[in-house]
Amino acid sequence: MKHIASKDNALFKMLSRIESSARERREQRKTVLDGIHLLDACISAGFKPELVIVRESSLDAAGITPFLQDGNVVSVSDSLFDRISPVKNPTGILALIPIPFHELPEQSEFCIFLEEIQDPGNLGAILRSAAAAGATDAFLSRGCADPWSPKVLRAGMGAHFSIRVHADSDLASLVRNFHGNTIALSLDADISLFDLDLKGRTGFVIGNEGAGISSEILALAGVRARIPMPGRIESLNAAQAASVCFFERVRQTA
Repeated sequence: MKHIASKDNALFKMLSRIESSARERREQRKTVLDGIHLLDACISAGFKPELVIVRESSLDAAGITPFLQDGNVVSVSDSLFDRISPVKNPTGILALIPIPFHELPEQSEFCIFLEEIQDPGNLGAILRSAAAAGATDAFLSRGCADPWSPKVLRAGMGAHFSIRVHADSDLASLVRNFHGNTIALSLDADISLFDLDLKGRTGFVIGNEGAGISSEILALAGVRARIPMPGRIESLNAAQAASVCFFERVRQTA
């Protein structure tokens, strides 16, 4: 097993750049996973890590040792590992993986269109809820946060490996050509989400946390709907609103 103890090591430098830079991730088409849960979700979905990186003091940890039996593994000194770990309290294991590429599907039975979701936590939570509700595809506009950043991956809790993530999508074209119901959330809509029939082919449009959905995309959506809020709150967080939509569809199709 190779061991890295110098910050001048070329592999260490490459891992540091990928962990910290969205541009590097795009150019390399690689990202770094942190922790047992994400690595297990990745492998269980059939994706093979290029490299498993383990903290030197965690080599014998019970939850980590199963991941060291096969494939390319490198140990890193504790101080250097902590520098490339995306969390304050490192779990002891990282993995370098190729970012999956998915061809655009001809059609999706249930998908989501995300316009400029900029908060990594919101983006990860939306992907997690969509995957849990059975969505097959997530189309992200160019203004969205990097879906393969460590923060989004942690918030997604493995969702990236059970839903096809299409970054930098031409959202207008996709919404326009979707053969099904495209439902845009809007505070000004007259129709309640709960009055819609969501049992057919459905695509939900979720907009930016502050600005909402752009006028261009809103005009292309088939239906504008609101989530009734009888309380004295004007709106829901984008991830919360998305979850309400997704699981209303689950309720209707169960």
